[in-house]
Amino acid sequence: GIVTRCPLELKLKRIPATQAWKGKMCYRNISINLQDASEVEKAIREAQNVVAGNRGAISSELISLEIWSPDVPDLTLIDLPGIARVAVGDQPKDIGEQIKMLLKRIIGCKETLNLVVVPCNVDIATTEALKMAQEVDPSGERTLGILTKPDLVDRGTEESIIKILHNQVIPLKKGYMIVKCRGQQDIHNKLALADAIQQERKFFKSHKHFSILLEERKATIPHLAEKLTNELVRHIIKTLPTLENQIREVLQKTLQDLQKYRRGTPSTESEKLIFLTDLIKLFNQDISQVIRGEEQLFGNEIRLFTKIRREFRTWEVTLLECAAKVKKNVPSKVWKYEDQYRGREFPGFTNYRTFEDIIKEQIIELEEPAIEILNNVIGLVEEKFLELTKRHFANFHNLNRAAKIRIEDIRDKQAAVAERHIRTQFKMERIVYCQDDAYINDLQAVKRENATKAVNEKDFLAGSVSNQEPSFVQEMGASRRLCNQIPLIILSSALHDFGDSLQTTMLHLLQAKDKLSHLLEEDSDAAKHRNYLSQRVNRLTKACQYLRDFTTP
Repeated sequence: GIVTRCPLELKLKRIPATQAWKGKMCYRNISINLQDASEVEKAIREAQNVVAGNRGAISSELISLEIWSPDVPDLTLIDLPGIARVAVGDQPKDIGEQIKMLLKRIIGCKETLNLVVVPCNVDIATTEALKMAQEVDPSGERTLGILTKPDLVDRGTEESIIKILHNQVIPLKKGYMIVKCRGQQDIHNKLALADAIQQERKFFKSHKHFSILLEERKATIPHLAEKLTNELVRHIIKTLPTLENQIREVLQKTLQDLQKYRRGTPSTESEKLIFLTDLIKLFNQDISQVIRGEEQLFGNEIRLFTKIRREFRTWEVTLLECAAKVKKNVPSKVWKYEDQYRGREFPGFTNYRTFEDIIKEQIIELEEPAIEILNNVIGLVEEKFLELTKRHFANFHNLNRAAKIRIEDIRDKQAAVAERHIRTQFKMERIVYCQDDAYINDLQAVKRENATKAVNEKDFLAGSVSNQEPSFVQEMGASRRLCNQIPLIILSSALHDFGDSLQTTMLHLLQAKDKLSHLLEEDSDAAKHRNYLSQRVNRLTKACQYLRDFTTP
């Protein structure tokens, strides 16, 4: 079955030889002190049964084990479940897939070093653990291979093991190490760790083939611990700049959040007015930055204007598809006119009403998609404004509610205004008109394009090409106007006017001086949150200081 069924964080801390061994196991809200190394196995099994159940299932919940001992290096490791191919007993049928998902989530983290443990008597090229490590670390920069059970190597295969350790089979930038751990019989016989290390060293020193590995410091657990410590320090130094930037970014955001909780509601009416003025002023400043597309971003946030541009790109694609549809469908519509409605006109002279109907039909099809883009954009704007409301007024529930009500009211008003403008624009587009010079220039451009195409005599006489040119030219002009005009209407009404009206309406709250106490009524949890943010700022500040001290020579 599975020995490790949960991620086990093993924190090893070296202490002077004069001090006694001690350990501490933590999981969920449980903390257990250990007085002897023999208690570790039982404690881990009990913890895994609590976290993952006693039927062999696995869990992603972390179990932490701290050990203080003179015989361990200063090192932190996370032991992960081994890959199971077949469910045993009451284990879930998909136990293998569950383990793989857990492993990938942890070893995929850029800050980790991955140790791939493979027995010497297994073909390393077919090892699934190494394949998974290569998937998340193709260059092998974060992967160290560890070979175990050298005493089980078949005679004659020793040289192949040495080739692996010399990085000649499956190269890893951090290379390979080989160790001989205590066997199950040694554990039953309670072989001490120090004695096991001596036996391991004796094994490699006397081995005909593997003794060279000891000289190269590629063998034994002490050499592995030394390499891991050095590699971990180098890896930490390499990743420190990114980590420091992340901490500074979180610290800056926490300071901004704390600024809103810096002090509670003032006691006097004049102080309350000044306090509310400051709150609304900061809120309005953020609204202005959003309107200008200059808001401050945190983490993976996306600027509002970027999201709006994506909607406008969708609108542009809709227009292009409509233009292609016009170019494709106009000839068939002209043929229909020729067959059903043509009177005294010569071939090639389309009735103006037919031409007008074709244009109107295409324009009408675009109206509802334009309204849909409007609704999408104003929804994004409302979402952003509500986010700012929560950020600024979260601890003043009445003020927060008042701002939300105003946002919803203005949103409905501006949506109606923008929709009215859009429908007016489409109403005008149904009036087929274009300045002569502009129309002639576009018509000549279309004629030149069509002239390059092979046209047989029948097409020419029927007017299938020439008859579609006026319709296509007019549709081109409408598309050009709508491509820019609809986004301009939406930006004007759904973003700029929305934001301006909201700022003005929020300032009107300052005139209701009899409601100052009501608006500034603080939530009961505000003080707790203020204390939490203060403690977080202290922790992040200390973390930044530790990083500076670590990197300073």
